Amino acid sequence: MDKIWREMYEAAKAVLGARKISDFVTCGEVSAAVLSKSGRIYTGVCIDTCSSLGICAERNAIFNMITNGEQEIDKVLCIPPMPGKGAPCGACRELMTQLMPEGYKDIEIMIDYEKEQIMKLGELTPEWWIG
Repeated sequence: MDKIWREMYEAAKAVLGARKISDFVTCGEVSAAVLSKSGRIYTGVCIDTCSSLGICAERNAIFNMITNGEQEIDKVLCIPPMPGKGAPCGACRELMTQLMPEGYKDIEIMIDYEKEQIMKLGELTPEWWIG
């Protein structure tokens, strides 16, 4: 496995940690790391609310990247509650395709860290409406 995947895993692991924010909000059950095209790693955690205002860890990491002035994604890694289930949800895939309509198919996604299973977003999202 490439060293960068290990670095991303460690970065995501560092922010992983379920916690209760209030009676209505929990977070940290899932964490993610995004590698930008510049080589910088951004992290995020899931935030769950009782009124569906939450956000996935991947989108949180992507928004962290955007907040810091970048918008091109190279790799995405998620630490899910169930090992081997690291594929991003539809909303996360949609955000990535809209951020990079010309290059989203080349974004690498770590599906299963233990098995070193990596897929490109184009394989997971072959016939997206963007093209």
